[in-house]
Amino acid sequence: MSFSPVISFDNVTKKFPVRKGFKTQYVHALRNIYLDVFPKEIISIVGESGSGKTTLLRVLSRVYLENNGSIKFKGEIIPKKFKRNEELKFREQIQMIFQDPFSSLNPVKRVYQILKRPLELHKFEQVNQRIKEVLEEVELTPVENFINKYPHELSGGQRQRVVIARAIVTKPSVILADEPTSMLDVSIRAGIMKLMLKIRDDLDTTYIHVTHDLAAARYISDRIAVMYAGMIMEEGTADEVVLDPLHPYTKLLRKAAPDPDKITSEKLGNTGEVPDLINLPKGCPFEPRCPFAMEKCKNYLPQYFQVDNRKVRCFLYENR
Repeated sequence: MSFSPVISFDNVTKKFPVRKGFKTQYVHALRNIYLDVFPKEIISIVGESGSGKTTLLRVLSRVYLENNGSIKFKGEIIPKKFKRNEELKFREQIQMIFQDPFSSLNPVKRVYQILKRPLELHKFEQVNQRIKEVLEEVELTPVENFINKYPHELSGGQRQRVVIARAIVTKPSVILADEPTSMLDVSIRAGIMKLMLKIRDDLDTTYIHVTHDLAAARYISDRIAVMYAGMIMEEGTADEVVLDPLHPYTKLLRKAAPDPDKITSEKLGNTGEVPDLINLPKGCPFEPRCPFAMEKCKNYLPQYFQVDNRKVRCFLYENR
């Protein structure tokens, strides 16, 4: 793996204004995000709903613009405002796989038209040949059985393969996958994840994969970053984070999830509530729920601490 990151988040913060009467308050969706993503790597972002996972993808894809910090793509800062040609080049290189394969496809367009549109926008030559190639790459064969079908004529797994085909048809460097298997039947999730791994190996693609499923994250990922209340709390290899979590929040997720090696789960007691993102605690956002909280956790925000080759944002590791 190259040691030069393809994506770098540097102290990225995103807030959304909310009007309450005559007062403007802010939802703190992302706070102090530092994250490097390397070529051909699959990194999973995991956490509860509302932790900021999808917002992270939308800021990277420029659906939203960060309030502070910067994001680099291949060593260059991604501008907040593109020139026309710059934006087309950027979007050719960063594509997205959406959660719901039915709502993300135009129901009145055939598969051919769906795949043709991005190739026209980015002025690709030999469009028909590339469409045939990409359908073969996502294993929708024989091609003639699928190319003229509408989305409603396909199964859920086949629709998601079309969504993946649309994402890779321009041969991007980075794919943002927003819970790409959560809307699919359990029986076909493994096939979609195997396809994503095959595309990574064949096309040298980098993935940022958002999920709430620790077992899926461990299966598909090289590294995992755990998010809570808009912050990355722990980062490490997939096996390290799932099998030997450091942060109390990661341990909570681990206990709440089925065992990655067995179809069992542990029952939890009272785990508290996710914090209000408008009125966050002064210190560590997980402090109100943490069984190991100390007095300083209430007043100070922990920075990253290095534990071997891992990073964790928790005062328990301050002196290691």
